[in-house]
Amino acid sequence: MTTPVRGAAVVTGAAGGLGRAIAAALHADGWTVLLTDLDAGAAATAAAPLGGWSRALDVRDEAACAEVAAEAAGGTAGGLGLWVNNAGILVTGPSWEHDAATRRRVVEVNALGAMTGTLAALAVMRAQGHGHVLNVVSLAGLIAAPGETVYSASKHALLAFSLGTLADLRMAGLTDVHVSCLCPDGIWTPMLHDRLDDPGALASFTGTMLTPQRVAARAARLARHPRPVVSLPRWRGVQVRLLDALPRLALALTPVVRAAGRAGQRRQRHRVGPDGS
Repeated sequence: MTTPVRGAAVVTGAAGGLGRAIAAALHADGWTVLLTDLDAGAAATAAAPLGGWSRALDVRDEAACAEVAAEAAGGTAGGLGLWVNNAGILVTGPSWEHDAATRRRVVEVNALGAMTGTLAALAVMRAQGHGHVLNVVSLAGLIAAPGETVYSASKHALLAFSLGTLADLRMAGLTDVHVSCLCPDGIWTPMLHDRLDDPGALASFTGTMLTPQRVAARAARLARHPRPVVSLPRWRGVQVRLLDALPRLALALTPVVRAAGRAGQRRQRHRVGPDGS
């Protein structure tokens, strides 16, 4: 049975890691995928087995995002069906250890960059009357993650923006334009490969360490069936939302979080071997 063509899907930060896995999963599910990344050469290499459609993109560049959205809309008969905001950066350590330039860069990429991509996509999708923006948030967008405070703040901003924008779409009568948030636990990608001894990254190792392929498969399902917020695994979403609702308890459990994270780092080191790969 032939998989139906679903239109064009744009994936940001798609040259490697989770973005590349999402692009591959969407391609297998019938999407025509436009892979974007700051590194044009790496994006082209990742795109080669998926149809070869790629572009350099700095998600902080409003005009560039608009150009990519327009290109994707005109690239297939189905128009721009999906935009996945995956590009992101992680910094760890106490908030007071980051200088202003670092804080600004994290917020500009993780929050403002995803907002810019969302709005570029929605400009096309609102005119079409259909489309779907899928924002890769993180469990850190559901709770303040110790050691990843600035990163977590940027993801909280993206979650609020996404849900508020979805409500705005419904208030405007647009019922076939969707915004979804995917909030996965820690993912074993290059973002964490050098964090096995980093005390600031303990929160990322407290739960289920996911593979990029597992998260990408969930993203592909979410692309077909939009939902406002999906956590992966589901039980972790329930757990962190409970702790977020009880901040005094969450603070009291900080030593437990630290111990669980350190144990998770040791387990992951044992899994990947001495070279950390």
